[in-house]
Amino acid sequence: MLINCVAYQDGKRLGEIPKEEISTYVGRPDCFVWVALKDAQPGELDDMQEEFGLHPLAVEDAHHGHQRPKIEEYGDSLFAVLHTVETGSEELTIGEIDVFVGRNYVLTVRNRTERGFKDVRARCEREPELLKHGSGYVLYALMDSVVDRYFPVLDALEVELERIEERIFAGTSARENIEALYQLKQKLMTLKHATGPLLESVGKLYGGRVPHICAGMGEYFRDVYDHLVRLNQTGDSIRDMVITATSVNLSLITLAENETTKRLAAYAALVAVPTMVAGVYGMNFEHMPELKWVWGYPFALGLMFVVDLYLWFRFRKSGWL
Repeated sequence: MLINCVAYQDGKRLGEIPKEEISTYVGRPDCFVWVALKDAQPGELDDMQEEFGLHPLAVEDAHHGHQRPKIEEYGDSLFAVLHTVETGSEELTIGEIDVFVGRNYVLTVRNRTERGFKDVRARCEREPELLKHGSGYVLYALMDSVVDRYFPVLDALEVELERIEERIFAGTSARENIEALYQLKQKLMTLKHATGPLLESVGKLYGGRVPHICAGMGEYFRDVYDHLVRLNQTGDSIRDMVITATSVNLSLITLAENETTKRLAAYAALVAVPTMVAGVYGMNFEHMPELKWVWGYPFALGLMFVVDLYLWFRFRKSGWL
C-alpha cells in the first residue's frame, strides 16, 4: 500500500506526486523523491524497481523479508534493513523496515509495523537546511527514529526485571519467577538481534571511506552509533542481572529446601526418642529390669517427655524449629 510519494527540491517540499511521475522528478537536479510503502505487494515493489532502477538483489531481499539488520552498498545506492521492536501485552512485536537510498530517492517499505514514520517526515521538513543533504539526511532521520524507539522498550524490560526481583524476595512461586526471568531473557535477546548487527553496519557510515550518499553526515551517523553502543551495553547489563537474579532465585530455593530438611530432621529426632524408649520396653524379655516395677510406666513416659522437651528447646535455639 502506497502511503506517501513526495518530491523535495533544495530541502523544500514540492508536494505529493503520482507514482507515474517519479522518474520525471528523479531526473531533476537537486531534487529527490521520498516514497513510503506499507506491506508492499510484489507488483508494487516491481513498479518501484522500474521507477528508481533498484538493484535486483536488494529487491529480492525486500520481497522475501525477515532479513537480518544490515546496510549494504550497491554501486552508488544503499539498501538498509532495520528492525522495529514494539511492546505488546506480553511479547515483543518485531517489524521490518527496508530502506532503498539513492542519490535522488528514498524508498521505505514497512512490514509488520503498526507505527509509521510521519513524525520523521515532519522532522525532516522542519529542517530544510539539513534536508538539503538529500537522501542521506533522510536515511539518518529514519535510523535515528528507529534506534530511539528501542529505548522505551529497554526501559520497560528494566522495570519488568525490577518487578520480578521484588517477587523473588517476596516469597512468590519460584517456578513462576524462573519462567518470568526466562521470558525476559528472550525479550532481551530479541532486542539484541535488532541492535547488535546494526551496530557494525552503522559504524561504516562515518569515518574513513563512507558511501557517497552519506558524505557530510558523519557526525549524525556517529550519534546513531553512540546510541546503539549505549543500547547494547545497557542490554548486556540487564541480561547479566537476569542471570544473577536466576542464580539468586535458585539459591533461595536451595535455602528453603535446607530449612525444610532441618525441620524434618528435628521432628524426626523428637519422634525417634519416644520410639527408642518404647522399643526398649517393648522387647518382652522375661528377665528385664523395671519390667514389674510399679512406677515403670510413668517413668518411661516422663523420660520421653523430658528428653523431647530438652531437644525441642535446643532445636528452637538453633533455629531448626
